[in-house]
Amino acid sequence: MKETQWDKFNNLQKIQIKLGLKKGLDVSIYAKPKYFWLKMAIIREGLENRLDVSVYAKPEFNPHQMKEIYIGLEKNLDISLYARPEFDWLQMEQIRLGLENNIDVTPYLNPNFDYEEMKKNRLKIEKNK
Repeated sequence: MKETQWDKFNNLQKIQIKLGLKKGLDVSIYAKPKYFWLKMAIIREGLENRLDVSVYAKPEFNPHQMKEIYIGLEKNLDISLYARPEFDWLQMEQIRLGLENNIDVTPYLNPNFDYEEMKKNRLKIEKNK
């Protein structure tokens, strides 16, 4: 990385880049000044765990949304159902929890439902499973 580029990163971002380089990761995926250090950390962790970070290494996702997608990838869930920016992270969590419990999440797979409504639906479906 050129020194002129290095100056564009804050100290927390530089730590994430150094951690990735130390592990032999392709840091070019997340070594971008536009990424908040926490986003960089979640992408780095995904690379360390050999996950397809391209699904969540996108500017439209906040760190909480990225983490929900990361967890779904780790658990081998169908993240395509909720890895969409129109779902906030709390909604993503309810969808992920439903997938983990092997229920049909389609009845509450709606970004217009707030997470509390999703949770209510999820628990009802799980109870009747």
